[in-house]
Amino acid sequence: MPPNRKWRGDWLGQGYVVLMPNVFYRTGPLPLFDFPLKFGDARTTKRLAELSGPLTPEAIVSDASNYVDFLRQHDFVKAGSMGVVGYCFTGKMALYTAMSRPDKIAAAASFHGGELATDAPSSPHLVFGSIKAQLYVGHAVNDKSMPAEAIERLNRALEAWGGKYQSEIYEAFHSWTVPDSPVYNQPQADRAFAKLTQLFAETLR
Repeated sequence: MPPNRKWRGDWLGQGYVVLMPNVFYRTGPLPLFDFPLKFGDARTTKRLAELSGPLTPEAIVSDASNYVDFLRQHDFVKAGSMGVVGYCFTGKMALYTAMSRPDKIAAAASFHGGELATDAPSSPHLVFGSIKAQLYVGHAVNDKSMPAEAIERLNRALEAWGGKYQSEIYEAFHSWTVPDSPVYNQPQADRAFAKLTQLFAETLR
């Protein structure tokens, strides 16, 4: 769920049950960083590789299904469809989750998600055929993890898929939704949250 305490509070206030797991649990418990995070710095790059390395597509799909089953075990979670949202690295996890559990996931969103359309045989843009959820993808400008040509490739795959979706570019930089990010953009973050709440309102029953 969103890396923003206010957003999490808003979700709870609207009656949603929120699950925000440590998706990097294979590497270690929280906190994941014991030093200031600085993108481009060698130490940060090394740590990010340590965290993301174990999360293969197979591991992501397995975890996603377990998260869904965990929620279904609780009486306070209503029967019906679920939604998932990912940011940055977890943007592609949202798409994999929708692919792995089409029986439960009715909405999936990604904001400034990276590597959504690559040359890898397991690239997220190749799993749309198994997705039944409505999708929303919000891209950053000048994002090295999702450059313009990758956005175009993703959009072609979405159009060929034939499902209901939106793919939009925000006039903001990668990680614009994160309040403590140096590129945090509140107007664009508010826009992203409005899009997400609209998506869930339309799809979750």
